[in-house]
Amino acid sequence: MTDLFKGLYIVSTPIGNLDDITIRALNTLKNSDFILCEDTRQTLKLLNFYNIKKKLIAYHKFNEKKSLSTIIRYLNEGKILSLVSDAGTPLISDPGNILINECIKNGHNIFTIPGPSSVIAAVSLSGFDDEFIFQGFLPKKEKKTIECLKNLKDADYSLVFFAPANKVNTYITYFKKYFSGRKIFIAREMTKKHESYYRDDVDKIKPFKIDLKGELTIVVSKKFKKSKILLDYKYLEKEIVEYLKRYKLKDVVELMSTKEKVSKKIIYKLCLKNKK
Repeated sequence: MTDLFKGLYIVSTPIGNLDDITIRALNTLKNSDFILCEDTRQTLKLLNFYNIKKKLIAYHKFNEKKSLSTIIRYLNEGKILSLVSDAGTPLISDPGNILINECIKNGHNIFTIPGPSSVIAAVSLSGFDDEFIFQGFLPKKEKKTIECLKNLKDADYSLVFFAPANKVNTYITYFKKYFSGRKIFIAREMTKKHESYYRDDVDKIKPFKIDLKGELTIVVSKKFKKSKILLDYKYLEKEIVEYLKRYKLKDVVELMSTKEKVSKKIIYKLCLKNKK
């Protein structure tokens, strides 16, 4: 493929291993007039690896509004532009939404060149349910982070997060509070030489003692439904009788429900049955 339609191409690039790029992505980059990139230094590593020489335009969250008029002007002139991120699929926790909407507003063509995605890679490796919610990075302010996690707490889906490596222990602390009873999968350096994965129960995972670098992709499993178990009613009633001798009914209900992990409704009925 050498002939491209004029417009903006959203090009997915490797998430680590430079071999993980499609032929179509390479052809698109080779035939673009300009490449918009989050970090020119990072993109140059990829382009140099494939011997691609193109004009680069820095496009990141600090200048996306300022550079918008220049980019739209190039598109108005019939130029072919490619948008890439540092790794993976652009616009997923990366800048670009403002540009996409401006292209739609101005009637410019937008094309996708699909490829690597750390989100999909992590979900497929996790072994968790493939129905998931992608959250990305948690908000920087604690108040908004807590609000976000409260909204996700009861979601019966797998949850996907991005985390700066230096904040992974902070994330783990939050997860223990809001996602107790779930499992967790942490992917580090996916597709790279030193890729590593961590699997555990949210309640059991311990803070990392080593200094991690880069960004991590974290998948938290959906809530596990407790299987129905046959209750030993004779044992429960025996315990209840003893507790009722010392405590008030409502206290026995609370105590036994917590201790035996049995619903308060069942404990209450047994209390009424055995109360003298």
